[in-house]
Amino acid sequence: MPLFEAEAPDDDRPRDAIARARAFSRGELRAADEIRRRFVAGRAANAVSSPAAVAAARAAAQASGVAHMGAHALGAAAYAAKAAGLALPDRPDALDVEVREQVHRMSADTRVALRRLPLLGEDTAGPLGSGLLASGVLATVIRMIQADLATS
Repeated sequence: MPLFEAEAPDDDRPRDAIARARAFSRGELRAADEIRRRFVAGRAANAVSSPAAVAAARAAAQASGVAHMGAHALGAAAYAAKAAGLALPDRPDALDVEVREQVHRMSADTRVALRRLPLLGEDTAGPLGSGLLASGVLATVIRMIQADLATS
């Protein structure tokens, strides 16, 4: 959030999306309501200009999409790693460090849930199909996470 909030300190859409995703995971919010709200944080990406801040907003939007489909969790992780890499262009390992940290911080329940998802590109439907997450740095990050989960 610091990457986004540095450019748009008064825009709470991404922070709210993450808070709502956490509340949903605790069973405090209904899926139907969250499905309708999942695009709000994504529109916040239009409020900032740096690629890192845009990626941070998109990470929050993907997190809010988990109520719609669990595979969005990998999209959130991928955009967060992309944001970290873009924010630290003088540190070529920033993206890899972020991915390792994400995997390290995962709870056992999260690992189990993410292992149940299809591998990127295996199922043409949903966020892990042929859309935005299936190419470039986002796809690379998701494949790294899925490979790590397969071996841990």
